[in-house]
Amino acid sequence: MTTVQETVCVTGGSGFIGSWLVRILLDRGYFVNATVQNLQDEGETKHLKALEGAEARLRLVQMNLLDSDSIAAAVSGAAGVFHLASPCIVDRVNDPERQLLDPAVKGTINVLRAARDSGVRRVVVTSSISAIIPNPAWPADVVKDESCWTDLEYCRQNEIWYPASKTLAEKAAWDFAKENELDLVVVNPGTVMGPIIPPSINASMLMLLRLLQGCSEHYQDFYMGSVHVKDVALAHVLLYENSSASGRHLCVESIAHFSDFASKFAQLFPEYNLPKFPKDTQPGLLRAQNPSKKLINLGMQFIPMEQIIKDSVESLKSKGYIT
Repeated sequence: MTTVQETVCVTGGSGFIGSWLVRILLDRGYFVNATVQNLQDEGETKHLKALEGAEARLRLVQMNLLDSDSIAAAVSGAAGVFHLASPCIVDRVNDPERQLLDPAVKGTINVLRAARDSGVRRVVVTSSISAIIPNPAWPADVVKDESCWTDLEYCRQNEIWYPASKTLAEKAAWDFAKENELDLVVVNPGTVMGPIIPPSINASMLMLLRLLQGCSEHYQDFYMGSVHVKDVALAHVLLYENSSASGRHLCVESIAHFSDFASKFAQLFPEYNLPKFPKDTQPGLLRAQNPSKKLINLGMQFIPMEQIIKDSVESLKSKGYIT
């Protein structure tokens, strides 16, 4: 494996994807400035400090997405920036502007501005499949891809604020990059699952936990496929290191219905009493085996759904969430 003697910044470094990205970057020899919300919180810092290579090449920086000075301190000296930090509140959004939209959009612009001012070579932004769907107007006979954008008016009418925040943030990022000639690439992951490095559980793994606990929610319009957290982290590095990469990059193992995931889970783990789902939980969604063609063409090989499920269950067991 190539060893890279270069400093990069990872915002949201203590999170589910962020921790994996920091781990892989350290494994590759990078020096990493990883941001956390609170340096005094061991729940954010302890698991990062325990990573191999952390003692010599990891610097933890306390950062607030709405505080330009703290962002500048994190980005200082970095050749590249991975921007992952963004609020993820799927349930019970009381004040969408304050809780989601402002931090996502303004925070992204603040990070990109700091990156521009520091003269970084490339910025990789973590968007989401939630910036691709829902889009009820998308042609029924066309598989969704990177050219599809979430319908913001649909989100507002139905008060679906998380997809709105990811979409607005990504659109703002592209506008800023174009205006400032900033080299930007974007990752759009699906439902991210797999081994948990931090002590806390992320929203996607919480969805799996709820399924195991008997929740029969369909995730209609939102589940478009799962992806292994390691693959998401690897996709970030691949896009950063490959100068030919450009634009958005759908990052899912396959385009599948939520019922596909649930039935595969029931097949692998019949001992869990999963709710029964209709065969097609998302009418109109076209299935696809290798939809993330842009990443595959760059050399990405996705971990299959079966292994994603096995690794996720094993991690939930090891963390004590299930028995």
